[in-house]
Amino acid sequence: MDFAHIIQTIALYALPVLFAITVHEAAHGYAARHFGDPTAERLGRITLNPMRHIDPIGTVAMPLLLYFATAGAFLFGYAKPVPVNFARLRHPKRDMVLVALAGPAANLAQAIAWAALGYVLVAAGIHEPFFNGMARAGVMVNIVMFVFNLFPLPPLDGGRILVGLLPPRPAMTLARVEPYGFFIVMALVITGIVSTLWLRPLMRLTAQGIEWLLAPLRWLLF
Repeated sequence: MDFAHIIQTIALYALPVLFAITVHEAAHGYAARHFGDPTAERLGRITLNPMRHIDPIGTVAMPLLLYFATAGAFLFGYAKPVPVNFARLRHPKRDMVLVALAGPAANLAQAIAWAALGYVLVAAGIHEPFFNGMARAGVMVNIVMFVFNLFPLPPLDGGRILVGLLPPRPAMTLARVEPYGFFIVMALVITGIVSTLWLRPLMRLTAQGIEWLLAPLRWLLF
């Protein structure tokens, strides 16, 4: 195992990961406050301070352990979820969808911003491998978070979006899965089902969409 390469990779990904997690969670809290639930604000979770969102096990220990154990082939982690009292939202069923969507939307916006930064660096003649590598890492991390969190199973954001969109009876059935959802998702991740049927296809589509969206910027710069 090339430890120098591992340290370099961690250095490249550290800042994009911190931003991706922090802005994702803060976006949930901001959306919840906007739609009537001040719980996250009262607990100090509407902040860009990453320490308020980092889970020592899920954000630090687990990803590092998996990275070293699998030589970077498999990586998984999570942040402390922002508490939302859906009953306090002004329109609980509709607003649940918007609050859940806020996190992935924040990641998509960050992926676009990192991609734009990468174009600007190249256009400015800055070919420093570290900075260009960090821009690429920022795009990748945020696309992964955007797509993965939209997987339609609670407690992931996609599951809560689906609960909010379904009619009452199937929505209640899906909501009951939430206590076991993490373990189901982990099993699907480990077996490769999520990667093959969800992550890779949607990541490819998202990356293509970002390239299309930034086509005018590329035209201006190059």
